Amino acid sequence: MAALTGNKSSHTQHQQFAKRLLQWHKTANHRLMPWKGEKDPYKIWLSEIILQQTRVEQGLAYYEKFTKHYPTVRDLAAAGDNQVFKDWEGLGYYNRCRNLLHTARYIASELKGAFPASYEGLLQLKGIGPYTAAAISAFAFNLPFAVVDGNVFRVLSRIYGIADPIDSAKGKTLFNELADANLDKKSPALYNQAIMDFGATMCKPAVPKCGSCPMQNICLAYTTGVVNQLPVKEKILQKKLRYFTWLLLEADEKIFVHKRLPGDIWADLHEFYLIETVAKPDWDTEEIRLLLDQQLKAEVQSISALKPSTQQLTHQKIMGYFFHVKLRFIPQALAGQHWLKKSAIGRLAFPKMLKDMEF
Repeated sequence: MAALTGNKSSHTQHQQFAKRLLQWHKTANHRLMPWKGEKDPYKIWLSEIILQQTRVEQGLAYYEKFTKHYPTVRDLAAAGDNQVFKDWEGLGYYNRCRNLLHTARYIASELKGAFPASYEGLLQLKGIGPYTAAAISAFAFNLPFAVVDGNVFRVLSRIYGIADPIDSAKGKTLFNELADANLDKKSPALYNQAIMDFGATMCKPAVPKCGSCPMQNICLAYTTGVVNQLPVKEKILQKKLRYFTWLLLEADEKIFVHKRLPGDIWADLHEFYLIETVAKPDWDTEEIRLLLDQQLKAEVQSISALKPSTQQLTHQKIMGYFFHVKLRFIPQALAGQHWLKKSAIGRLAFPKMLKDMEF
């Protein structure tokens, strides 16, 4: 496990995480979805197939249309191809629709309209893979299977400080094992819904709500200041053009510094507080204030933009953006990390574009 601290997760950690997660779900999770709490395997299956390769905001209308036009799996099985494809129009990835029809007709004709009530049985159906089989097993039949989607990858990567790429064979195995270890076996449906919603509303990809997160003191990414660098994806590392924004956080005349994660460029070199974006950033001071408040509960005194720079590497080009941020005090989240005097920073190894900058 490529954990930031090298420690191994324990049974006690898993219990603590699951307990806090379920408490958050009970008291603070207000995310509404039409399929939440659904026990009908047909409707769960529909929602999962529709949401593959599709944003929730877009998929909602299609889910409501399909459940209205085809209330049961037998209704879908009896519908004509043209009618179903017309209802699917605009969702793309039409092979999903073909598999949907094939499986609906198989269930209606061969299984008497009933979905298999086992994970293994569900896997035998066309278009249903491990993720969808786990979702139906947990939500419809309350079987102890962990549902691992992008939200779950992100939450577990940050909580346990794991830098193994989530899209690598090793990473997928590791995160599936970790998801299973964390799963509340007595309430798998409740737990799976909680962690997926937690990732969607709290532990978000951009501007996660770390400042009000109940996992603060057990989240390695938070306590080491690398929330924005996790999870890691191999495909992202291979991009030719990347956009890095470094915040030089200064408090008590000291600058926050940490080592870069393994598995990416400049491993083990030092850097400042990093935010990587998928496109060229267009920051304003208010956005940076909000980000630091939500992530670190940091009180900003002043923000000044520094001169951007670029660096061409062998297989990728880095566009670097820099802001010098003076804080009123060292945030509690980073209190145990490295804060160095400017004079001491020069003695550490930094990537060239950071070493050459002036601040």
